Amino acid sequence: MKARAIIRTLLLSCFCMAATPALLSAKTPDDQLIVGMNMNNMLSLDPAAMTGNEVVGIIVNLYDSLVELDPENLSRVLPSLAKSWEISPDNNLITFHLVDNAKFHSGNPVTAHDFAWSMKRLLTLNMAQATTWKSYGFTAENVEKLIRAKDDKTVEIELPKPNDPKLVIYSLATLGSGSVLDSKTVMKHEKNGDWGNGWLTTNEAGSGPFKLDVWQAKDVLRVNRADGYWRGDAKMRRVIFRHMTESQALRLMIEKGDIDVATGMSVPDINALKANPDVKVEEVKKGTLYYVAMSLKNEEFAKPKVREAVRYLIDYDGINKTVMPGYGFYHQRPIQAGMDATLPNPGYKLDVPKAKALLAEAGYPNGFETTLRVLSDQPFLNLATAVQSTLAQAGIRAKIISGTGNQVYGAMRDRKFDMLVGRGGGGVDPHPHSSLRSVVYNPDNSDEAKLTNFQGWRTSFYDAQLNEMIDQALLEKDPARQKQRYAEIQDRYEALYPAIIPVSQMVDSVVQRKDVVDFVSHPSSTTRLYLVHKQR
Repeated sequence: MKARAIIRTLLLSCFCMAATPALLSAKTPDDQLIVGMNMNNMLSLDPAAMTGNEVVGIIVNLYDSLVELDPENLSRVLPSLAKSWEISPDNNLITFHLVDNAKFHSGNPVTAHDFAWSMKRLLTLNMAQATTWKSYGFTAENVEKLIRAKDDKTVEIELPKPNDPKLVIYSLATLGSGSVLDSKTVMKHEKNGDWGNGWLTTNEAGSGPFKLDVWQAKDVLRVNRADGYWRGDAKMRRVIFRHMTESQALRLMIEKGDIDVATGMSVPDINALKANPDVKVEEVKKGTLYYVAMSLKNEEFAKPKVREAVRYLIDYDGINKTVMPGYGFYHQRPIQAGMDATLPNPGYKLDVPKAKALLAEAGYPNGFETTLRVLSDQPFLNLATAVQSTLAQAGIRAKIISGTGNQVYGAMRDRKFDMLVGRGGGGVDPHPHSSLRSVVYNPDNSDEAKLTNFQGWRTSFYDAQLNEMIDQALLEKDPARQKQRYAEIQDRYEALYPAIIPVSQMVDSVVQRKDVVDFVSHPSSTTRLYLVHKQR
């Protein structure tokens, strides 16, 4: 199937070039940016329901948030809809002052009331993006009281429990869940109390530099410049995102100039393009982790010795040397590399005899059968195949189930899986708590809690003491003591034989044509495009 897809792309390219001499140069239009990317995991354009890195990059160009993070310095918060803000001396209240000239694509003015309504909607719908805000203590019942519009241009966020207010500001800047929606437009499309979710799945109601033209799932998503944008019109008239999963097709098209930017390419194709003078390759380190996950609802993985055995049935060195170059780098901690609080890697290695002994102690001397879910894309498939092979050496016979993001991560969000090779774990905020919140923290392990954006909840991994330690570290004001608390958290996490085993930390290789200017890849996936242009 893949070979036929590549052949079709090659034939189409040849046909187009033969059709007219003018197409031999195959340049994209000067005022349009064409992006080739994998859209398999793009399921909804609703900021409250979105999941996955890919859709965040779309959302932040359709919607504005109160603040943004500087892609060159993630600890620096930049103004957006909020021109300024202050934190009260007791760290309990954050006040934002909005710009005066922002308008939604409908022409309606952007107000503080729209932000407060957007957050109430987020918590009431209780979809994927509500999880982080619930961890801060916000609920559908208290959000209207705590996140409020003091007047048309002033937002107040009162923290429901002690927290680091900087972390709340980081979340507004990075998650996309802080997108401000046009409340009047959305409510015109409400059906059966869904707060417009059905309509917003394939539509938008933002104030961003671009407005949605069309989205055909797994085909094309096109946005047009929103004329009169309050920060100045985008330099590109249109941006077209094309669904492309074949790396060789992406390579061919960016070499020919049929697309301007490509993501999700294989390592051999990326390495080959590094020698092409017409393109440039940018490797962006991100805080997201590649991991092997186990569900503690499964009777085998509920046993700590089985989870410990799996820890020794992963060839970390081999995977990072052969599968992950260009996609990620060796990392075995839940907190992303590069932070002062991150401990050195523990150095786990493939040790089949030790794993066999542990399985025998757990009551599985001959291993057992299980399933291993994985996205049908690279590097996930190769990573899963490598894990399957080493699991089998100790008798764990894992059947690979590949599919789309909804089939793989959907099963994880529903807590209906055995094992999974995935990518996630937060790390978008420049704070250790961001990683721990996503990978480790699980304040309510009940099915009814639906903390679907927490990997800990998805795997049913729960430890009350660990949750308490994470809460205490967040509030620790002494930097040295806080660093020590985070070290203790990582030590306890390892001692509990966690359900999520980090294998590698993400590197996103973005290929651009040399004539594309000011395309700055953001480590948190919030790449903004309104300043991008071409120099020809």
